[in-house]
Amino acid sequence: MTDWNAMSDADFRKEVRGFFEAEYPEDLRNLPHRPKFAEIEHWHRKLHAKGWVAPAWPAEYGGMGLNAAKLLIYYEEQQRWGVNRGRDMGVQMVGPLIIKFGTQEQKDYWLPRILSCEDIWCQGYSEPGAGSDLANLRTRAETDGDDFVINGQKIWTTMAHDATHIFMLVRTDQATPKKQQGISFLLAPMDQPGVEVRTITTLSGETEFCEVFFDDARTPRANLVGELNKGWTMAKALLSFERIFIGAPNLAQNALGQLESFARGRGAFEDPVFRDRFAQAALDVEDHAALYSRFADQLKRGETLGADVSMLKIWVTECFQRITELMIEAAGPDGGTVGPLQVGNVNVDVLASFYKARPTTIYGGSNEIQRNILSKAVLGLPG
Repeated sequence: MTDWNAMSDADFRKEVRGFFEAEYPEDLRNLPHRPKFAEIEHWHRKLHAKGWVAPAWPAEYGGMGLNAAKLLIYYEEQQRWGVNRGRDMGVQMVGPLIIKFGTQEQKDYWLPRILSCEDIWCQGYSEPGAGSDLANLRTRAETDGDDFVINGQKIWTTMAHDATHIFMLVRTDQATPKKQQGISFLLAPMDQPGVEVRTITTLSGETEFCEVFFDDARTPRANLVGELNKGWTMAKALLSFERIFIGAPNLAQNALGQLESFARGRGAFEDPVFRDRFAQAALDVEDHAALYSRFADQLKRGETLGADVSMLKIWVTECFQRITELMIEAAGPDGGTVGPLQVGNVNVDVLASFYKARPTTIYGGSNEIQRNILSKAVLGLPG
């Protein structure tokens, strides 16, 4: 097995970049939608054969065992080349929690199946009354012999219609006075009576989000990960590390590159007002990249990220939205056209970018919630 961490950062970046550029299918670069597993299965099999499915997992569990510095390089190169994340909820979310909190039996059974994508996972966190404030969740699980019986509803469940299993937060103690308590982390199969999935069609016509209804659905008690009623602590364990990736600069950088290509083809830079607005957007992107580098350096030094990492998500998503709005304006009467617009040798789907930017300030913890976190935990303002 290769000790990737023993390589210099430059050599590791060269290795990862070379593999992605040589092996990733051109037709899958920068996909405007989330693909089903069947669409990217051949790429997943290639990653699995190389041992690169789970870059952050310890090598003993089948991962690459990358430290924070190498992991950032891996994801930066993935984003730079437009490599789709694939169906990675298992690798990114449930796998690390099983590694940290699961029993040996759970590790032996679930982890190889996650790596191979024999099991494809979706995340059951948000509910109609519990989105960014997950502590309000109401889906409940009650014991019945060797099983939990699950009743309730999840919403905005990404790609649930393409998943075999769901990892979910459920309420297992109805009586506790503190809402963050009494929540447990369960694994459950999707293909069973009592589980109904309904897709939600977005503005762009995609159906990547779903509602999931549980009506006396069942899962073995052995599928409880960690301690009963301690799921809230487990869910928080991933959040700070997730924040830096959800706030990575590529989202705004790619949009700015699209805007520049499109605007040059349309002659928009002849307008001094447009030039001024473009320059402001470009400065915002550069400032965000500098802030991202600061947090990345903290991870490389092995430091724990604080609540101030929430700035990244706020900044990049709102910058992304402003750029796509400027692109719509630059398109003029064609701004509402469905599908790519041809500008010279470049195709830019202006409307798809605009639609893609709309929910970014909501998912992963809404920007309003992130601002509350900053005001309380960073600035010390009263709640």
